[in-house]
Amino acid sequence: MSAKHIILVANTTWNIYNFRLNIIRKFIDEGHRITVVAPVDEYIEYKEKYPTVRHIPLRHIDREKNNPFQDLRLIMELRSIYRKLQPDLVIHYTHKPNIYGGIAAKMTGVQSIAVVTGLGYAFINNGWLSKVTSSLYRYTHKYHEDIIFENEDDLAYFLKHNLISKDKGIAVNGCGVDTDIYSPFPNGQKKEKITFTFIGRLLYDKGIVEFVEAAKKLSASLDNVEFWVIGELDHGNPSMIEESTLLTWIDEGYVTYHGFVKDVKPLIAKSDCIVLPSYREGMPRIILEGMSMAKPVITTRTAGCRQTVEEGENGLLVDVKDSGDLSDAMTTLYNMTCEERHDMGYKGRLLAENKFNSEIIADRLYDIISEM
Repeated sequence: MSAKHIILVANTTWNIYNFRLNIIRKFIDEGHRITVVAPVDEYIEYKEKYPTVRHIPLRHIDREKNNPFQDLRLIMELRSIYRKLQPDLVIHYTHKPNIYGGIAAKMTGVQSIAVVTGLGYAFINNGWLSKVTSSLYRYTHKYHEDIIFENEDDLAYFLKHNLISKDKGIAVNGCGVDTDIYSPFPNGQKKEKITFTFIGRLLYDKGIVEFVEAAKKLSASLDNVEFWVIGELDHGNPSMIEESTLLTWIDEGYVTYHGFVKDVKPLIAKSDCIVLPSYREGMPRIILEGMSMAKPVITTRTAGCRQTVEEGENGLLVDVKDSGDLSDAMTTLYNMTCEERHDMGYKGRLLAENKFNSEIIADRLYDIISEM
């Protein structure tokens, strides 16, 4: 397609830095002009690598609360930006930009795409927030040219509940993983201890409680095993565990807490298995990163997660909210030989290269947008 001005809107710059640089790079390589609209945080450093990208701070988005007056301000803020910049296309990421950015795009006559990056807390807990969010998607989906989902299950959910029309939805394999950056660490070395590692935000919905419960059980029955937790408390998410709970886990000593680590590659490299017992995902990036680094993975039989695992080949699947099933799977990995774990990790690396590579995903997204 000819050169266009494209705006990407997200609820954090962290989201842009971690998940959208592949499509930004693709757009730039194809000669398009890119503007990012997102609240400024420490991940604004992406601008050093992509200096031609213009970044506009998004001031009136509140991840923590659902305030209709604040949401109205968000619509007005986005409308003002779109009216001033007159982009050829806006791509929205996550629920609030998808819903309220869609309204702003309609008000200014701008073409829009929404990307549902996972259903998250709003849908997992099936309460009043789920009903409100569903109603808003049902009302605003018509303001988008396409709605892209990061797995087939989320698309099927939206279609089943009539949240979008059948001609709007498209599914892709997540946002991808850079297999050059997340390259295999030499596996197969015999170690004194087997290390199972959870990496992610410390949310109930990520399955952190089940991981700790499994660690507690296995610490009493297995020798030479470690359980690492890497991640931070997300105060903007209602599913965050309490700080007192985290302190109790640290004091009990069943898990080793490494805190927030910006570059997780060295810790993945030292791990024998990456574990994510999440309740639902768009496409779990940490599982893809573990696979790309040739590590066996354990995750759940749920949307997003199950698409990453060929059972018994590159990892194991367990039931959601079942710490017993999780501990059994971890025991299975523990009892494998070093060579068997290495082989499982190698098969995961091949999957990452051939199915989930970030360049493959960026090309697919670019084709979708070009066809539109």
